[in-house]
Amino acid sequence: MRIAMIGTGYVGLVSGACFADFGHEVTCVDKDESKIAALHRGEIPIFEPGLDALVAANVKAKRLDFTTDLKQPVADADAVFIAVGTPSRRGDGHADLTYVYAAAREIAASLTGFTVVVTKSTVPVGTGDEVERIIRETNPAADVVVASNPEFLREGAAIRDFKWPDRIVVGTDDERGRKVLGDIYRPLSLNQAPIMYTARRTAELIKYAANAFLATKITFINEVADLAEKVGADVQEVARGIGLDNRIGSKFLHAGPGFGGSCFPKDTRALIKIAQDYDTQLRIVESVLAVNDNRKRAMARKVAHAVGGNLRGKTVAVLGLTFKPETDDMREAPSIPLVTGLLDMGAQVRAHDPVGIEQAKKELPEIAYFEDPYACATGADAIVLVTEWVQYRAMDLDRLKQVMAQPVVVDLRNVYRPDEMAAHGFVYESVGRPSAKGN
Repeated sequence: MRIAMIGTGYVGLVSGACFADFGHEVTCVDKDESKIAALHRGEIPIFEPGLDALVAANVKAKRLDFTTDLKQPVADADAVFIAVGTPSRRGDGHADLTYVYAAAREIAASLTGFTVVVTKSTVPVGTGDEVERIIRETNPAADVVVASNPEFLREGAAIRDFKWPDRIVVGTDDERGRKVLGDIYRPLSLNQAPIMYTARRTAELIKYAANAFLATKITFINEVADLAEKVGADVQEVARGIGLDNRIGSKFLHAGPGFGGSCFPKDTRALIKIAQDYDTQLRIVESVLAVNDNRKRAMARKVAHAVGGNLRGKTVAVLGLTFKPETDDMREAPSIPLVTGLLDMGAQVRAHDPVGIEQAKKELPEIAYFEDPYACATGADAIVLVTEWVQYRAMDLDRLKQVMAQPVVVDLRNVYRPDEMAAHGFVYESVGRPSAKGN
């Protein structure tokens, strides 16, 4: 099959490379000339484990190409995927569909023969209807089916998620469209990946509902963690105790500083706005968003409490800046409100992250950055572990204590055991677990 992928952001580039690896001929299109030039040089604009090798292998096999001009790729394509950004619109939280609709107009003008146009971007319910209207208005003669095929990729594990998915959701009632998308995903049949065919609007809502539910699980366990701290319980054992119930499951029950990234905050906001547009209230989702926003800022107060209540003139080392491990994505990362809160309290902040420093500098230009976690911790009155990178999971605790001004560690990801930290002489605070204090 011939595929045109419009957009070379996170979803577009990963999806395009994986489709090419299935054996399809894929052309990824982007208006950003510098990005396309970099891709031609073999430079990947995002950090995703394994993506550089996957792109290189399929470019070499001539199954994957990049261009700034969509006319020929669209004209030749059996399917055109729209994978452009849908950021939160300033002022109201709605998804900004400017790029989606602009892509639809350009695609319409280049269509030849039967083509399936597939929205892969995360879009509000009804967007597919508008995309179809735009295409038919722009090119009334087009033989086209507009479908929805939402992505369910986790940053840091996107290639695995694409090739071994829990499910593939295809939103179209058109048999020709179902056949084309079924053929595109046929290589996954050996993995017995379930393809779920639904109406287009149902597929659009599935994506938002899934992200909102996962965000709710995270927020729920974070609130339970706050209660656990007050009553002297261990939230990790609580999470395991409820997660062993297969009606609940253990995933996304890890207490921490709140969720961030490119999906959960944006999509929960957009879902709330969609509901309001249809005169419906999603009170649980509204609470999830409010609680999560407040939690991120509250983490700075947790650090202040660990060092005696006053951060003025104190040096705080922040380990981990990206919103999760195995990505350089800083979008809505909990580290941002944490650091700004620490600065507002008068602390001097220094930071380390294995891959996210360059992206972090754009968001937090006023702090000092270090290429080594021990150098970052040198002279610090407290360390805050924000992102659970594997590099932080087995640090030399004796060396760490030796270089610090005060042995205070605030572990927002519960990476270490309180008894172990106390044995090494640390004052140790974590999330939803009893405090520990060494001699």
